[in-house]
Amino acid sequence: MTREEIMKTIEEKNIRYFRLQFVDIFGFMKNVALPLSQIEKALDGDIMFDGSSIDGFVRINESDMYLKPDYDTFTVLPWRNKDGIAAARIICDVYKSDGTPFEGCPRVNLKRVLAEAKELGYTMNVGTEAEFFLFEKNGDGTPSTKTSDVAGYFSLDPEDMANDCRREIIETLESMGFEIEASHHEVAEGQHEINFKYADALAAADNTVTFKWVVKTIAKNYGLHATFMPKPIFGINGSGMHTNQSLFNLDGTNAFFDESAPLQLSEVAYQYIAGALKNARGFAAVTNPLVNSYKRLVPGYEAPVYAAWSASNRSALVRIPAARGMSTRTEIRCPDPSCNPYLAFAMMLNSGLDGIKNKLSAPAPVDKDIFEMNDAQMSAEGITVLPANLKEAVDELVANPIAKATLGEHIFEKYVEAKIQEWDAFRTYVSQWELDEYLAVY
Repeated sequence: MTREEIMKTIEEKNIRYFRLQFVDIFGFMKNVALPLSQIEKALDGDIMFDGSSIDGFVRINESDMYLKPDYDTFTVLPWRNKDGIAAARIICDVYKSDGTPFEGCPRVNLKRVLAEAKELGYTMNVGTEAEFFLFEKNGDGTPSTKTSDVAGYFSLDPEDMANDCRREIIETLESMGFEIEASHHEVAEGQHEINFKYADALAAADNTVTFKWVVKTIAKNYGLHATFMPKPIFGINGSGMHTNQSLFNLDGTNAFFDESAPLQLSEVAYQYIAGALKNARGFAAVTNPLVNSYKRLVPGYEAPVYAAWSASNRSALVRIPAARGMSTRTEIRCPDPSCNPYLAFAMMLNSGLDGIKNKLSAPAPVDKDIFEMNDAQMSAEGITVLPANLKEAVDELVANPIAKATLGEHIFEKYVEAKIQEWDAFRTYVSQWELDEYLAVY
């Protein structure tokens, strides 16, 4: 959109309030709310905020930062229309007081990585499939893990009590410009998925954080709590964020497609797969960033924990969906929806590009059920296992040669520091499980 189009929409829709949004290094959406009188100043990028108040940003003596809006992310907020008065939002890049982009802004960082990929001749398209749970609330308004339905995979109404909520989420997203492709109840009780059309990587990251915000907002209106926590309930499936990704040449052709090749995959596609598998252990701390993420990444619950690829096997980390031509793509299945998509996309992209730049050869596809293989069989196939916990994942991130270059020194150091603190807090916490197991026995 242009500035003129935005101002026209503001007048036509009677927009009186404006949200400038940005994302911190952990993927949490932040915003500064402004009245109508400040909108033109906001569109000029002259709104300042205190960056020292945001985790992982800057020290207190470096606190003055600016929000530079991306006009293409402007949208009216459907649920904020009251008595004919509307509100809108726009996503921003964070800039330093000297007018230069802030290297600690995840969106700025992803733009840098995408620019480097473009110098190699590629653009990246991404489509995410972020699963979530809808839970009831306790009497005091806090979230519970009780579901309002007993439905299962692809169940119809009347079992699915959250159907009305999911329908309104879809209608809200569509009114905000999303192209919804499908929605359905997922495997676990209370678990849902809504799929929307892929986009270039930057827009896809914007769409993913917007999607999560909309889901939580509409669920709250129904008295429900929506959570993208990877594994909220022991013994049932957790929530993943399968990430479909492809590279396109600068002439607009799909760099992964070769009609005459085996599986119609190009040499670039095989090299990208090889890079993703090589670096999977090293990007897990970003794609699966929580202590809880590794409660999902265990065999037996459809979550891929083995670094292998296949055109048909859903137990493999990298799957190649059946579509070809312009739709040829890889699907990396380990990420979960708690990740910061700006950082996750950057890490997965540079992992694949590592394979392309170094002309790595992809291993043979593994079409057998990996969950049924023993250690010797997996070793013979060259299959490695993802980290078993956050500490192991952080150690692998630190050891990964491409990680600091991909995240930038600022984000890399702040991110690692925070994740080590998170692990230490978990490691030293006395859990209810320990009390149940040991208190009466010892």
